[in-house]
Amino acid sequence: MDRFDCVILGGGSAAEAVWGALGDRRVAVVEAARVGGECPYVACMPSKALLRSAHLRRAIQRAPDLASWDRVAPDDPVATWARAVERRDRIADARDDREAARQLEASGATLLRGQGVILGPGRLQVGSDTLEWTDLVVATGSCPLVPPVPGLAEVATWTSDEALSQPGRPAQLVVLGGGPVGCELAQIYASFGARVTLVEAAPRLLPAEEPPAGRLLAAAFTEDGVEVRVGTRVETAEPGEGTARLRCDDGRVLVAERVLVAVGRRPRTADIGLERCGIVPGPRGIAVDDACRVRGQGHVYAGGDVTGVAPFTHTAAYQGRVIAAALRGEMVRADYRAIPRVVYTEPTVAAVGLTEAAAREAGLVVATGEADLAETARAQADGERRGWLKLVADRSAEVLVGATAVGPGADGWIGEAALAIAARVSLGQLSEIVHAFPTYSQAYESALRRLRQGAG
Repeated sequence: MDRFDCVILGGGSAAEAVWGALGDRRVAVVEAARVGGECPYVACMPSKALLRSAHLRRAIQRAPDLASWDRVAPDDPVATWARAVERRDRIADARDDREAARQLEASGATLLRGQGVILGPGRLQVGSDTLEWTDLVVATGSCPLVPPVPGLAEVATWTSDEALSQPGRPAQLVVLGGGPVGCELAQIYASFGARVTLVEAAPRLLPAEEPPAGRLLAAAFTEDGVEVRVGTRVETAEPGEGTARLRCDDGRVLVAERVLVAVGRRPRTADIGLERCGIVPGPRGIAVDDACRVRGQGHVYAGGDVTGVAPFTHTAAYQGRVIAAALRGEMVRADYRAIPRVVYTEPTVAAVGLTEAAAREAGLVVATGEADLAETARAQADGERRGWLKLVADRSAEVLVGATAVGPGADGWIGEAALAIAARVSLGQLSEIVHAFPTYSQAYESALRRLRQGAG
């Protein structure tokens, strides 16, 4: 029986932030799939690579005199898709984790391949090996949800992980789910000539965000040829000859070569023996305190999607840093008020903090200010028609508590709002910031002016 100071279940972003930050302690990382988790291989990186190729293809189609793309005609969806897949796989290291595993072991940690199962406090099994641990970090991530639609298991489906690993491109695709993943994948496939229908049960796309964000994105998708069906549920599915037939609650039947299921993810907590340590996960995952310690446990921590807290790669890395600090005896407390949320479509949708509805639900005295991105000189110079910024403030404290941005590069300029929320910068100080001309971030100036006028 081998003994370790820390055993980490899972080898993704949260785990990586832990294993490289514990000095000379003995650390073991237990991973049943790929070192690095899903983000580098079947999630964030391949999807962003394809989105970049899709954006470029659309740009060239709109202005063919700009450039040729690797000598492939932009009106040839088959050839450009093949090039995009080649680039996707190169950026995703062809889903090969050997270099990541080498770096892990170079850090001094021990990599154990296989499914880890907790035997009880201080003990864990991997295959035929039994380990003893002083501290345990659960970072097992999440897995795709599959909705309970009768007949769905009988038709050709992909999860997002599978879609981002495939060489092929269906001619007709139905995407179930209008959240960030569904929206990104719908735009990718439509950009390369697939006939895409995007189905969302809620009244709008991106239902967790400010309503205008989803409406702006739906309008952009419609222009790009995506059929957007919101407020629609798929009731049954049945196979056809090389197709899937989906019957919706409005009576319409959707026919597709492939169905892409992107309705959400669930924490991966089953079959790892959590109950043997007295840990009972909730429907959203494992409950942790602000040091990412599992509630009721002295030496068990959890980080990443398995906690259900803002399930993004950057959150997992942040929680990993908090866990590493706690294991070193440092007093660091997690603060999730300013975790950015981004949908990397065109236009990009970025948000941070609370929506107006969430702020009111929290009992805050709310003031808001909005700006149309078209008002900025940069939008006029770029010929950009779509874009919007909304700021949400707590009038009592005179600080920003939320922001939503839609437009080019919004994933970057949302950072100003994230910093203001995290540092509790006063609205007065925020209003004094000078933005470079011409930039999209100048929209903050008019949004703040309207917010403060409305609050007064």
